[in-house]
Amino acid sequence: MPIKNRIAEMKDEIVAWRRDIHANPELLYDLPRTSAFVAEKLRAFGCDEVTEGIAQTGVVAVIKGSRGASGRVVGLRADMDALPIHEETGLDYASKTDGKMHACGHDGHTAMLLGAAKYLAETRNFDGSVVLIFQPAEEGGHGGKVMCDEGLMDRWKINEVYAIHNAPGIPVGEISVKPGPSMAAADIFEIDVIGKGGHGARPENTIDAGLIACQIVISLQSIASRNTSPLDALVISVGCIETSSKAFNVIPQKTHLKGTVRTTSPEVRQMARQRIKDIATMTATMHGGEAVVNYIDGVPALINSSDEAGYAADAALRITGGCLDTPVVMGGEDFAFMLNERPGAMIRLGNGDSKQLHHPEYNFNDDAIPVGCSWFVEMVESRLALA
Repeated sequence: MPIKNRIAEMKDEIVAWRRDIHANPELLYDLPRTSAFVAEKLRAFGCDEVTEGIAQTGVVAVIKGSRGASGRVVGLRADMDALPIHEETGLDYASKTDGKMHACGHDGHTAMLLGAAKYLAETRNFDGSVVLIFQPAEEGGHGGKVMCDEGLMDRWKINEVYAIHNAPGIPVGEISVKPGPSMAAADIFEIDVIGKGGHGARPENTIDAGLIACQIVISLQSIASRNTSPLDALVISVGCIETSSKAFNVIPQKTHLKGTVRTTSPEVRQMARQRIKDIATMTATMHGGEAVVNYIDGVPALINSSDEAGYAADAALRITGGCLDTPVVMGGEDFAFMLNERPGAMIRLGNGDSKQLHHPEYNFNDDAIPVGCSWFVEMVESRLALA
């Protein structure tokens, strides 16, 4: 692989940064150590501007090229937060904080962008400016949306924006990117089913909230199988069923359902939202009960713009000699909020035969670091090429 020579030389240093971040995970917006670590490195590299406190603990840095005639600005983004998971890797740099773990590779994403920042600050072989975006609260906190709401794109005049997410199951260092939908919108819903409780031996005197809930769960699957084209992506999963009764001989008065909805098009997303409400309320009414639905919009679908996905693929070809076209991933990613504001793309970077994301034994593969750093740099030097 034609990795940048200077980045290959820096690999051990970047790996050390990654493992330090891994050992000290922080959650959501509560990232005092991680954001301070990032800001300190960026200042040491000689970035022209380092701003802290965007979206509470986000960090944004600017590196100006050796020429600025183009006036163009490319944004590069990495997420910094960990997950509330107990780590079971047994690594010598495993999490020092019980119940917190970098189980999605954000430690690797942050380290790779820091490595690219150091290289770009040293070489400045581009015409324009690069904005480095270190984001908090990707894991359920909508940190990308908050950064955009606080004026990220306009304040730093970003024209296009790019990101990396590691991908278990893809060979180490291989890159995948495709135009259009790449990851799913991820919404959640809660349904409270209200009936009339009573003795398990006298069901005729009750309205069984448990039975109603079970009918709802089964009927929700008809949305994908009968209300959606087989060519459209939709996943509805109920992950939690709780009743007001814990006894074996009591028919519950109330049942609570929690679930998630994954879609890749706005039209299917809206349809699923309405059908969930209709099915829940009408099923409950049919059985003499009541259902109250709370549908919460999560991250939108991550849609790579066509031209920018092509630029990302071209950069991958120059770095690795190839570029994979993998299927849409039904997981969510709040980089989607940034892609709703500016054209850009997120690539998937192979993590090899590792545990899957969010698994307690997952670990980011350090051998992918030189590829990711080189791709970040190549995006800047190609999109802001010197004449």
